[in-house]
Amino acid sequence: MISVGDIVARKSYGMDVYFRVIEIYKKHNVDIAHLKGIDVRLWADAPLSDLVKINTADYQRYLNRVVALVREKKECIHKERNLRYYMRGNQGEQYFKRPGAVLHLDGDPEYLEMCLNTYKELNIPAYGYVVAEKDQPRLVEELYFKHLPDIIVLTGHDALVKNKADFHDLNSYRNSRYFIEAVKILRQKIDRDKDNLVIFAGACQSYFEALLEAGANFASSPERVLIHAYDPVFVAEKIAYSSIYDPLTVREVVTNTITGAKGIGGVDTRGKLRLGFPMI
Repeated sequence: MISVGDIVARKSYGMDVYFRVIEIYKKHNVDIAHLKGIDVRLWADAPLSDLVKINTADYQRYLNRVVALVREKKECIHKERNLRYYMRGNQGEQYFKRPGAVLHLDGDPEYLEMCLNTYKELNIPAYGYVVAEKDQPRLVEELYFKHLPDIIVLTGHDALVKNKADFHDLNSYRNSRYFIEAVKILRQKIDRDKDNLVIFAGACQSYFEALLEAGANFASSPERVLIHAYDPVFVAEKIAYSSIYDPLTVREVVTNTITGAKGIGGVDTRGKLRLGFPMI
């Protein structure tokens, strides 16, 4: 028997992604499970007959692989950051760093907590709010003026609607319309300059082209693949700790993520790190 809270995988997808069962309901007399990805930003629905319950040992091995992947990425970030940091002048003066600040709106409280812990670990000033995807357009302007961030992350869960094959139809996506609307509000009411206000928007399989058209600097998902829960954080880190004098190619930023170019894309953007003097 499969119950709410169980860890499962879908037989029809080769058991490639592990999910937690959030809800079980009936549809046309079929038992359906509402699923949330363990490490990817995906909501999905599947009949119970398509699910396999994952035992504790297999789940632990899955988690170990995820943790190892994230740890490797964090180690690379620290190495790159040390290489990017430089001192101006030739007198040996010490400068202090002021990285860009992040406002992160997330439709998933568990993922938000994970991201906020990672911002803290990476010494990125960040403010986070659990905001359902549908409520992000309504609240994003108010939260922006509360914190005046350099970087805004709008994320949560998304997915292509089953049996919808048109990638360029907004109705094919669960939540992309809300991310798009929130981005438009930021660009129309707050700042059109992509170097002044840097925006990441989207989740798994989101409508990439429409998010960029709305004004996002970075978005998911170019090939409508699943993105990792930490991908928005790693995009924000690259911007936050790159100098305001350094225009970053989108390839540099995307390389910083776990999913890579299949899941994250965007446009060239200037960094947000400022050096200050003297060291206090």
